[in-house]
Amino acid sequence: MPKLELGDLERVEELKRVNLPVLAPLARAGYAIVTPVPSCTLMFKQELPLLFPEDQDVQAVADAMFDPFEYLVLRDKDGLLRRDFKRPLGRISYHIPCHARVQNVGQKTREVLEWIPETTVNTVERCAGHDGTWGIKREFYATSMRIGKPVFQRMGDGEPDYVSSDCPIAGRRILQGVDAQHPNSRARKAHPLTLVRIAYGLD
Repeated sequence: MPKLELGDLERVEELKRVNLPVLAPLARAGYAIVTPVPSCTLMFKQELPLLFPEDQDVQAVADAMFDPFEYLVLRDKDGLLRRDFKRPLGRISYHIPCHARVQNVGQKTREVLEWIPETTVNTVERCAGHDGTWGIKREFYATSMRIGKPVFQRMGDGEPDYVSSDCPIAGRRILQGVDAQHPNSRARKAHPLTLVRIAYGLD
């Protein structure tokens, strides 16, 4: 995805030739494939099929690719997911990344986090200003922080115990902004999958 965002289509194709021979046999064998980062999921589910519509390996992987929380909700509907959570998480401020929204799977991460007893989820659905590779460039950093300011404010409201986003780099940027706007904040950054591990008592 970073190479696609930079317009480096040759490198995108090179990386496809590295990844697809590993993933396609798993997809054809019936395995579900999940990624912990929405931009990665989106790349395999939508972007590569658009770039390489005739590539059968690309299509096989796209058909097997899931957002992790989409997958957990599906397994819960099958009756295959245990909800024996051991630890409450308190107050979570959760940010929905842009690359998750465009997959049109609904707010599955929020749904799963709300299963956890004694846990409240403040959901923020707005651009945090990071925008992939753009927000990490020195010349755009200040602009990125200005764009994200409304998100930082809402994410810091209510003294959250955790600040979380499916996108790890957006989560890091959001915590920077929360700490700047809420100097007394004790919020910790954790990916939603890490929060689920904590809730199950695995961390």
